[in-house]
Amino acid sequence: MIKVSLRDPEVAARFRSLESVMSTKDAVFEAERCFYCYDAPCIQACPVDINIPGFIKAIAEKQIRRAEALILEENPLGNSCARVCPVEVLCESRCVRAPENNGPVRIGLLQRYAMEHRFSSPQVTISVSRTAGNPLEKRVAVVGAGPAGMSAAFLLAKSGVAVDLFDGRSVPGGLNEGGVAAYKMLDDIAQREARFLLDSERIRFHGGLRLGKDLSLQGLRRDYDAVILAVGLGAQKKIGIPGEELDGVYAAVPFIASLRRGDPVPVGEKVVVLGGGMTAIDIAVQIRLLGASEVHLCYRRSLEAMPASAKERLLAQEQGVFLHPYLRPRAIERNGRRLSLMLQPTKQHPDGFLEDDGEPVYWMVDQVFIAVGQCLDPELSNTGGVGSGLYIDERGKIAVDAEGRTTLHGVWAAGDCASRSPDLTVHAVADAKVVVRSILHSFKGDQHAA
Repeated sequence: MIKVSLRDPEVAARFRSLESVMSTKDAVFEAERCFYCYDAPCIQACPVDINIPGFIKAIAEKQIRRAEALILEENPLGNSCARVCPVEVLCESRCVRAPENNGPVRIGLLQRYAMEHRFSSPQVTISVSRTAGNPLEKRVAVVGAGPAGMSAAFLLAKSGVAVDLFDGRSVPGGLNEGGVAAYKMLDDIAQREARFLLDSERIRFHGGLRLGKDLSLQGLRRDYDAVILAVGLGAQKKIGIPGEELDGVYAAVPFIASLRRGDPVPVGEKVVVLGGGMTAIDIAVQIRLLGASEVHLCYRRSLEAMPASAKERLLAQEQGVFLHPYLRPRAIERNGRRLSLMLQPTKQHPDGFLEDDGEPVYWMVDQVFIAVGQCLDPELSNTGGVGSGLYIDERGKIAVDAEGRTTLHGVWAAGDCASRSPDLTVHAVADAKVVVRSILHSFKGDQHAA
């Protein structure tokens, strides 16, 4: 295996080649395709309720600052969502022009055009006040500085609440900073967006402090008027097969984080990715861009059943990744300098469950990536972490009600760690909005009671 880094200009150029951006001329032309529907189905499909026809019309009229403001009014993470949001299954899938030959209005690229204008032009200010509202003399602890935590801190500060934002890492960003494919988040966009969100005298960021180690939920409940748990899913799920701990077998998300930091990472000739979600596609495409000659992605069910969208699957195939449905891993063994991967063909029974189909096959490979999902960090389940009366549901997430309230009074949860949220950045922002509304409502109740 060789060591490769994104700091290598030739490697960085390969990642840059996957960027999709619009010129002003193209953006205006695309924006003019929009019908600006009154009862816009695209808004109904947007988890954060962005006024999509409104910001698109602003682009058509070359009112770029207005477009920016309309996006940020509902989605503080409008820039990163424009890059990572699966618009093909959300807003664009509901566009009334979708059945036409030219397809739906390209909402995602138009949002990125508007947000890129802001973040590539430091002199342009956003018309979203970070200190609006009267100080409420309330203090909230937000644990986790990923998309949900940063959005919650931003929205609370706008409403006059003082926020202490804690994270185990030294920098904010969460998965946006360390878990999303580098080709989607070039130019340090995650940190630039984090700086924008947290640029308020009412927000204090405390890095390097972990819940369960440096912080306790009991202490936070004592010291703050409300607590938001936005700790994400920090542990990597294991497949549970022999050989999973061997050298040459990697968890996908930590590897992506190393790549994003610019660290040299190992790249083999023949690589296999095990999994079927967005992260599996992300690592498969990236390891191919880094120079792997042969990349295979194996999923135990059909391609159509993969959590990754059809658009993401097509991207992988365009980059030379081989997709293999109905193959599940059974074991990994060391064979000299290489790995022997045992794969079991499967088939779907008429009743829906999977069953083995024939004899296992063996592949000799250089690297194996595990990308079968993430789970709540086990360290957080002790009494100093998120335990102490919090109910964890059958999926291993913190159980919450429709307003994001946990089973502990004064404690809310948002983002990937919460039971109500799918694992997407845009849903993390939507969660944060719900939780902040609930907390502010509870504060008003406290004032009335007083």
